[in-house]
Amino acid sequence: MRDAYSPWSMTKLICLPWMSLIFLEGCSPKVLEKTFEQWMRYKDECLKKIASDPYPSGLFCNRTFDMYACWPDGSPGTIVNVSCPFYLPWYEKVKHGTVSRKCGPDGHWVMLNGTELWRDHSQCKEEVDGNTGEESSYRLMVSFKVLYTVGYSLSLLALVLALLILTVFRKLRCTRNYIHANLFASFGLRAISVIVKDALLEQMWRRETFQVSDWEALLSHEAAIGCRVAQVVMQYCILANHYWFLAEAVYLYKLLIGAVFSEKNYYTLYLYLGWGTPVAFVVPWMAAKYLKENAECWALNENMNYWWIIRIPILLASVINLLIFMQILKVILAKLRANQKGYADYKLRLAKATLTLVPLFGIHEVVFIFVTDEQTTGVLRYIKVFFTLFLNSFQGFLVAVLYCFANKEVKSEMKKKWQLWKLDHPALCCTQ
Repeated sequence: MRDAYSPWSMTKLICLPWMSLIFLEGCSPKVLEKTFEQWMRYKDECLKKIASDPYPSGLFCNRTFDMYACWPDGSPGTIVNVSCPFYLPWYEKVKHGTVSRKCGPDGHWVMLNGTELWRDHSQCKEEVDGNTGEESSYRLMVSFKVLYTVGYSLSLLALVLALLILTVFRKLRCTRNYIHANLFASFGLRAISVIVKDALLEQMWRRETFQVSDWEALLSHEAAIGCRVAQVVMQYCILANHYWFLAEAVYLYKLLIGAVFSEKNYYTLYLYLGWGTPVAFVVPWMAAKYLKENAECWALNENMNYWWIIRIPILLASVINLLIFMQILKVILAKLRANQKGYADYKLRLAKATLTLVPLFGIHEVVFIFVTDEQTTGVLRYIKVFFTLFLNSFQGFLVAVLYCFANKEVKSEMKKKWQLWKLDHPALCCTQ
């Protein structure tokens, strides 16, 4: 069965960019799986019909199933028409159309160039208009995929460098920077899981498929194990992001209100909060997916009750972060007002503090946390997808820049190390 005659091969290629964007459910591996199941049913019905119908007398073209349509016996010198097969994903658009084959005078189906059987299935093809909304949506999804791939790649490079800086320089080792480092690590793991998941999806759905067994292997549970693991790691890292945001918020709030506590003891609690809390929600979600929705890469949410196992803790962490964020702004505002005679630009300083805290706590996610993907349609959905993908993919880069590369303490320490290195290696430095 060649891909050229496979209706779901086209579906596979069109859906590939959409499969990576799990936010949109209009075109997905589920469509491909359903098409294959319908094709198998169509084939079984055709083979039963071929076996049960009586044979005509005299010369005729043999009944057959050519992997596309079911053909009855044909009279020599005639064109045989059958209805478009019902397994086509766009069947409702072409259900009144027909596919044709020619039965030659010699009682054999007419060949094209002596190698392939002639068949006219133009009435059964899905009409593709370059100006349609579907084509525009496809191009938009490809652009979105490029956008977040660049964002996660850039973030990963920045986060790895930031982690090296915080771990190599001893004077930067303190509870605050340890929390920053864990936040960086959660972002880095998230970026890796997204990139790996996309690579596995692309590898899986771009495999050559010539035989029915190829499609059965492609749609089997074994083929999806790799991307399911990547999906689980991604969901875990998303939760870890939010709970390390919460750890950052709690730590900063305690610093600002002047609470006295043992940093060493509390750091252990932060570790449990950041890395341990997500496990309590990811494990039940995995169990629900495996037992109830064990299909493809676990990216589809047919029963939203299972998805809320992941969404509720994210919503809870975001709301708590928002409340702490407001309290911290209140404290900062009070302190700036108390010193406003010495700092005439305290409003500017407040704005700067606010903009710095937003990416640290992930407050921007509160804007869309109540607007679920299933509730949005049309332009609003694309707006939500764009901002979500852009902010999530570049957020790791922004956090690394603000809390490492642009940090005065980090820059001062790096400057000292650079000066010491120049003193130790005078021959490698240019004389001034």
